[in-house]
Amino acid sequence: MIVRAAPPPAALVRMRRLAALLLVAMAAAFFASRALEPRHPAWGFVRAFAEAAMVGGLADWFAVTALFRHPLGLPIPHTAIIPRNKDRIGDQLAQFLREYFLIPAVVARRMQRIDVAAAAGRWLANPRGAGGSRLTRGISRLATEVLQALDQERLGGMVRAMMVTRVRETELSPMLGRALAAAMAEERHRPVIDALVRWMRGALGSNEHLIRAMVHDRAGTVLRWTGLDETLANKIIDGLDKLVAEMADNPEHPLRLKVEEAMASVAERLQHDPELRTRVETVKIELLENPAMQDWINGLWEQARAAMLRAARDPDALMAGKLGEALHQLGATLQDDPRLGRIINRFVRRAAVGAAADYGDAIVRLVSETVRGWDAQTVTQRLENAVGKDLQFIRINGTLVGGLVGVVIHGVDVLL
Repeated sequence: MIVRAAPPPAALVRMRRLAALLLVAMAAAFFASRALEPRHPAWGFVRAFAEAAMVGGLADWFAVTALFRHPLGLPIPHTAIIPRNKDRIGDQLAQFLREYFLIPAVVARRMQRIDVAAAAGRWLANPRGAGGSRLTRGISRLATEVLQALDQERLGGMVRAMMVTRVRETELSPMLGRALAAAMAEERHRPVIDALVRWMRGALGSNEHLIRAMVHDRAGTVLRWTGLDETLANKIIDGLDKLVAEMADNPEHPLRLKVEEAMASVAERLQHDPELRTRVETVKIELLENPAMQDWINGLWEQARAAMLRAARDPDALMAGKLGEALHQLGATLQDDPRLGRIINRFVRRAAVGAAADYGDAIVRLVSETVRGWDAQTVTQRLENAVGKDLQFIRINGTLVGGLVGVVIHGVDVLL
């Protein structure tokens, strides 16, 4: 991967020009003082200063330039040091990180000084506070880009496969049995029976004509001729209606108790009857393999993904809802509960230490391989842009210091 470097900053360009202009000024001063030296001995000091300054400036220019490239494009040995040793520098940098930073003991000491729980609590309690809004927007953009960058077909397939595998591996029969037994123990089954009785009453009223037709068809000729079949049908309908009404009004009605006994038996069998458990598992597998069920599961994933994208794109709306209230409360709790804060900080510290111990070598390889993948010229430009301003000061200082040394040497020569 080739990484393109940014153009040099304006401050670096100014310092380069200043160092070059100073060197040109010293050259001009040298030639001028050399011409004027016969007129007055003082010009000898100016010539010595300018001469030594040129030597010092050129020497430091050569040294600074040799770090990043060949001076004047000439392949002089031991120049262009950084481009030639880019890979070795990357390896040494990675090793330096491994030996002095990615050590579990160092990470643990550093993490002890960081109160992650308090920072998270402050942000959750006031996401719009000092820098919080910027952090929220950053997290929102990152989450959105990650969700959009992922291969949705592959990710969706993984999620669906995990859901189906989880349901396949989970035996539903005992769970259903325990849930039904718990509901009956807390009498949460009674509304179900009440709804069933109401349905029976409504179904009876809607289907009286079927009962009358059944009695009429099965009655003998005498009953039909005398009209007793109609009377018999009315008696049957009235009796059924009275039975259903009594079941609705009396929670302890014998038929209701029979229904409860049947439900209790089903709950017991779901947990302990191998034959029923096998039948339930068979039905479960058939449902999972049904195309309609597959479409429903696919729809669940798409809905979940759409909801995550909406939340990522509009975190303010998310923080304003019920979840936002819960997160605000969590933030306040994190700030007010020292025990919970210690637990979270300890967990984060252990996670960081574990990551350094388990993935330190992988991080080192990542740094080394990343530097190796960079273009040598780009690396050189980036390093020069980062430290070049200070290196230009070396050129300026070398010019001035060289000039002063030249004056001292000339003065000693004059005195002796």
